[in-house]
Order: sequence, then structure tokens, then C-alpha cells
Amino acid sequence: MKAGVSTILGGLASRYFSWGRAINRFSTSVAVEEPIRPTVQIDYTQLLINGQFVDAASGKTFPTLDPRTGEVIAHVAEGDTEDVNRAVSAARKAFDEGPWPKMTPYERSCIIYRFADLLEKHRNEIAALETWDNGKPYEQAANVEIPLVIRNFRYYAGWADKIHGLTVPADGPYHVQTLHEPIGVAGQLVPWNFPLLIYSWKVGPALACGNTMVLKTAELTPLSALYVSKLFLEAGLPPGVLNVISGFGPTAGAALCSHMDVDKLDFTGSTNTGKIVLGLASKSNLKKVTLELGGKSPIIVCEDADIDLAVEHAHTAVFFNQGQCCCAGSRTFVHESVYNEFIEKAKARALKRVVGDPFKKGVEQGPQIDGEQFKKILNYIRSGIESGATLEYGGERVGSKGYYIQPTVFSNVEDNMLIAKEEIFGPVQSILKFKTFDEVIRRANTTQFGLAAGVFTKNINTANTLTRALRVGTVWINCYFVFDAAIPFGGNKMSGNGREKGIYGLSNYFQVKAVVTPLKNPAWL
Repeated sequence: MKAGVSTILGGLASRYFSWGRAINRFSTSVAVEEPIRPTVQIDYTQLLINGQFVDAASGKTFPTLDPRTGEVIAHVAEGDTEDVNRAVSAARKAFDEGPWPKMTPYERSCIIYRFADLLEKHRNEIAALETWDNGKPYEQAANVEIPLVIRNFRYYAGWADKIHGLTVPADGPYHVQTLHEPIGVAGQLVPWNFPLLIYSWKVGPALACGNTMVLKTAELTPLSALYVSKLFLEAGLPPGVLNVISGFGPTAGAALCSHMDVDKLDFTGSTNTGKIVLGLASKSNLKKVTLELGGKSPIIVCEDADIDLAVEHAHTAVFFNQGQCCCAGSRTFVHESVYNEFIEKAKARALKRVVGDPFKKGVEQGPQIDGEQFKKILNYIRSGIESGATLEYGGERVGSKGYYIQPTVFSNVEDNMLIAKEEIFGPVQSILKFKTFDEVIRRANTTQFGLAAGVFTKNINTANTLTRALRVGTVWINCYFVFDAAIPFGGNKMSGNGREKGIYGLSNYFQVKAVVTPLKNPAWL
């Protein structure tokens, strides 16, 4: 993914909101103007259970808020244990008795392809909902994320009729084959920072393998998942195959993770919550669990690096999506010989970053997701200052309304500072100095996390050495945030287990069965 998308949206985009006055790209904007109101309709705020949008059993709702103002966008059905039970029952019946697992793989792929076509048809409405509910720039949502969502579903639609087992030679007169069978009912929990992108990472492979599912949306960003799930019904997905519950983690989320009739869990979110998910799975029926969790990803800028390239990618790595990325490059290690040059250029780039209403053309950074995250980030910034790091730029709130924070750059950061150790999940760049490769490898790996890393060098031997030494799931060389449907993604250590996307993502949603048949007087073995 790339920040600062320069593609100018055409006439279709103007149907859903008006751009308003353009912003000067060469100074940090101040979000003080009246927010633009998107004209997209919010039609889906109920739970999706067994092919029908229904109220929560309790009748309760909760507000979803606009991060630009803190004001209510809509009230959404608040699912709870009874609703999860209804959804799991529908998914179980759809798997055990319904047509979905019994369709030919080609028939399943056709439905997923039709859904992807509908996503493309409605991409501007979907992007507007994602921006309104989350605060991410509309240009990012429309030109980067939604195209990736569409690509992910088409990728897994293509896999649906290519999932198969093997014929295995055995010592003796036996015919041995393996079957790749759908697991059954999957429980999926998606985060608030990339609601639809990670929806596609989970729903796509689960459907391709023939499973049914109950998906819980993040309570902060429920709107886009409910909208696109309606398009799945329009594409011909049978009732009960995909059920969507909006609600809170301690209630709906816990009920889903603990449910004895759920066969598989797939969770993306914080490491602490991932531990809870894993514990609930182990205490119930030992259901299979995939976890994609937090990170504190290092970027290593070597002395021979293209500094301008490294500065731009390191900037994107930490500020993209308001810094709310699990694999954000939030520890930037720079060789001492180029450290001062890097600091000055990083500071200058942050100064040019455009912060403002995410619906405005040219805005690179919108508000943080909510008041809690906003306060947490400002506390980390205060901690960095108090611990002795040099605040090169930023550190303040932008405007007086909403949850906007200046892009913030720290130099002279030490490994023992909180801003270098803990996941901030905000627009804060921590720049550290190193002398030798052995030193930077040790320091980069001295963390509980192991999600991603970036390396900037012109020397292929240096790149190869660092690639193999870094204990992470993804290493980007002279680039960052390159996401593709075929590239697996996941972490080591406390950043989780399993991989999503690509061929590896399929293994989360099938199980292997060995079938052994005796051979009588075989002509050959």
C-alpha cells in the first residue's frame, strides 16, 4: 500500500461528496473548517443472520462515531450472546445441510467473482463509508484499499476450483490419498484500522475452501462490512453462509470465541486481545486459531542507502493510515554516518504532510479513530519528551475538533524508551542511531514482536544478511507496504501465528484427511 495517492478521482467520486476547497500540499493543514458530509446512504445497521438483516435480540443499539467530530453517524444493532448463538446455528445448518459446501468449486468461484464485480460497481459508496466511519483519507480508501479488497476476492475466487489433496506412495499394497476438506464454521474477528481489507483476507479464503462463517465487526467501524455483506447476498451467496454480528468484544466477541459449535477462529487485533481469544478457544473446544497481532517493526537504513528513497518510505511506513497499522515501521534505525542527513529530511517531509478532513482532495492524514486512541498517542508523545528524546517536529493536536494529531518525529531515541518499545498505533516516528550490522540486528530483534521490517541498502549482500537475520514475517527491501493478494502476511513471536493471503491463507480454512485403501494384487506400487 502506498500513502499520498496522487490519482485524481473522476466524476464518479463527486457523486458521493463534494471536494470543497483544495489544500496546499506543502504545509500541515489545520482541520478547522466545517467537515464535508458524504451523501452515501447508511441503509444497513442491523445484524446479518441467515440471509436476513435483523435487530439484536435485546433490541439494543450502539452509536458509531465520526472521528472528524466525535458525533454520531448512525446507531447499529448491538449483538450479544443470543445473537451469536443464532448466527452460529445458521452457519452450522448452512454447512451441514445447505448447498454451499456441496456446490462444485467452480460454482462457488462464480459467486465470489460476481461479488467482486459488485464491489467494483459500488466502490465509491464503499470507500465513502470506510472514510466516514474510520477517518482514513478517501483517496486512500478509494484508490488503494478498495481495489486491494476486490483483487483479494478475485484471487481467492480463482483458487476455489484448484484446492485438492495428493496421492501419496506408501510402503505396502495401499492406495493413499489426502483430502483437503473445509473445516466447518469459522468465527472471524476483524479490526477497526482496515475493516474491509482484512474482511477480504478472512472471508475470501474461507469461502473458497467451502466453509461457512460468523464475522464480528469492530465496534468502532461496523458500517462497511454490513454494506458489502448485502452485496454477497445479491451475488447469490446462500443464506447462512456469511453471518455478520456487530457488537463488543467482551460480549459478542467472547461468545463467538467460546462457542462449542465454532470450528475455527481467525482474529486480527492487539496482542493482549489475541491472548484472550486463544484462551477462550482453548477453554472451549480447542478450535483452530489464526492470530495476526501487534508489531513494532524496524526499518534499517544503511550507510549506502538512497537517503531520499529511505526517507520517503520510512515516512509512509509510520504515518500511513494515521500510523494505525500493525506493521507500521515505528522504529527507524539509521546508520550514524547518514543519521543527521536523514533526520533533517525526515523532519522536512513531516512538515509537508497534509492533515485535515479525509474527504478533501490532497489530504494525506485524517483523524485518529477515537478519543481513547487520541489520548493514548499524546501520552506516548509526552513520554518521549520526558524520557529525553528530541522532538524534531509535531507532538500537538491539530485543530480543536475531532481527533487530529500532527505527524510527530523524534530523534535521539534510545531502545529503553517507551516510544521505542511499545506499539503506539499513531503518527509517531522514532529514529534511532546504529554503528554496526551485528548491533542493529540484535537491537531490531530485541522485541516481543516479529511482524515486519524494512531494509534500505544498495548492497545485495547486506540485504541478504539482514533479510535472514531479522525474526519477522515480512521483510521489504528498498520499499515498504507492498501488499498483494498473493503475498503471505503474518508474524512471529507475539505478533501472532499463521499466515493470511496467498496460497498460505488457504491452509487456515481446510483440514487434511488421509484415506488409505488396500490394493489387491496391484500391477505396481
